[in-house]
Amino acid sequence: MAYPLDELAPRFRDAITRAFGAEHRDTDPMLRPSRFADYQANGALGLAKTLHRPPREVAQALLGQLDPSGLVAKTEIAGPGFINVWLSPDYLASELATVAAGDLGLVRASAPDTVVIDYSSPNVAKEMHVGHLRSTIIGDALARVFEALGHRVVRQNHLGDWGTPFGMLIEHLLDLGVDSAEQSVSDLNAFYQAARGKFDHDEDFAERSRRRVVLLQGGDEETLALWKQLVAASQRYFASVYSLLGVTLQEADVAGESLYNPLLAETVRELERLGLGVESDGAICVFPPGFRGRDEQPVPLIVRKRDGGYGYATTDLAAIRYRVHTLGASRVIYVVGAAQAQHLAMVFESGRAAGWFGLEVRTEHVAFGAVLGADKKMYKTRAGASVRLVDLLEEAVARAHSIVREKNPALDAAEQHAIARAVGIGAVKYADLSSDRVKDYVFDYDRMLAFDGNTGPYLQYAHARIRSIFRKGEVEVPSPRAIPVHTEVEKALGLLLLAFPSVVSDVAESLCPHKLCGYLYELAASFSTFYENCPVLKAETAELRASRLALCDLAARVLARGLGLLGIEAPPRM
Repeated sequence: MAYPLDELAPRFRDAITRAFGAEHRDTDPMLRPSRFADYQANGALGLAKTLHRPPREVAQALLGQLDPSGLVAKTEIAGPGFINVWLSPDYLASELATVAAGDLGLVRASAPDTVVIDYSSPNVAKEMHVGHLRSTIIGDALARVFEALGHRVVRQNHLGDWGTPFGMLIEHLLDLGVDSAEQSVSDLNAFYQAARGKFDHDEDFAERSRRRVVLLQGGDEETLALWKQLVAASQRYFASVYSLLGVTLQEADVAGESLYNPLLAETVRELERLGLGVESDGAICVFPPGFRGRDEQPVPLIVRKRDGGYGYATTDLAAIRYRVHTLGASRVIYVVGAAQAQHLAMVFESGRAAGWFGLEVRTEHVAFGAVLGADKKMYKTRAGASVRLVDLLEEAVARAHSIVREKNPALDAAEQHAIARAVGIGAVKYADLSSDRVKDYVFDYDRMLAFDGNTGPYLQYAHARIRSIFRKGEVEVPSPRAIPVHTEVEKALGLLLLAFPSVVSDVAESLCPHKLCGYLYELAASFSTFYENCPVLKAETAELRASRLALCDLAARVLARGLGLLGIEAPPRM
């Protein structure tokens, strides 16, 4: 179901073509929502410069060729050549009913992409901390959006599960005794720090660890079995965090560094065969064009070290090749911190230069800023350590529980707990997603858990408030053939509801979830204005009551669906 702008734009382009010739067919009519009318077209101003004609004359010629049938109620020329457009009430009533009867206007892609999304990516034998929050939340929201639009989504949780640290971790596991190590491994931070402490201060342990790395990389069966034990314990822990956070990552989505280990030598050989991998100071490097350091010297991607080992660049090159060739990606998205921008750009450029993919494959870095504390520095504990993600989430739920219990003490304990979890986790997610992802933001429980302003709880409460109308009135949701809008506030709400599919499509294109957050906040505010000005259960006529109830239900469904795309629950009561 098309948003009205999507209906208006081609009609204006056709009018431009008919009025001024095919050479102007692709001129942007620059349609925007307007406070003077439903929409305003500014395209006549730019076209007037091209044609060297007065803007109002150009606007008049456009209106003479514009097809209004079934869509436009009236038009007028304003100011120097703006065109104000009012939509037909019958069109709005019909579109709203059609949207309400279907999937809220969302249209599944006729030619779906295979979208590979790399996100979360914690390290084995280390606890997840606040630094993993943004990648996990943003990546999961994008995965949900693409799936809602009918694309095939392949989640890739690129675990740090291979490399030199595993020598010391396996030796520490052996020192503890494999049979009794599970309890210790469950406290991953303590386990890792103990292994690191021994490695740094016990030369015998360090030497054993180095030998163990060689055994691991050589495929020694006993060593691989111990490595698998560490990975399995970590994956169970990650799964518990993902469950608490309410994200869709599963064990099947794990694609750790170890997956690409057998492909590294082959990747380097191919780069050398293509003339892209060249020897430089004993190492094999790729020098993608356009990347220079402060000294204006080319910046290398080191794909094989002097000692014959491989690094992150080799793994990332093997990964993008695998994702395109094996997984069939037509769009590869990396939800990774902004600090990795140059590294990923070099990986993308190297893969393209190698011919692994062309312009038909979109490779995109979804960069994001940091989570800050009240002091505007990296969010840490008072002792200066990284905040455990589980602790952060459980604190949010605990605070939400206190608020829910105070606001609605009549709810039973189980429902209070369920709502508190939805509100607490939703507040954390929304605070993250509602910020422009490239910017840092300050983590503030009081602000994110507030029931007013642009917050998750405000939107959840707006949804619950609408649902309470039906409970209090003891009425069913009507299914009218049309949902007429009689007042300006009803029309404003109706136009916003029709905008939902366009906003979701924009998020998929721009990879900016904050646009959906902004839309939902505007929708909730518009509904509040509607509810204050338009009686629903006490409407003047049965017909008006039915249309307003249908509008209420549609608003609640769009709020719930939009929050769902962000990974946030919408409880029916709060």
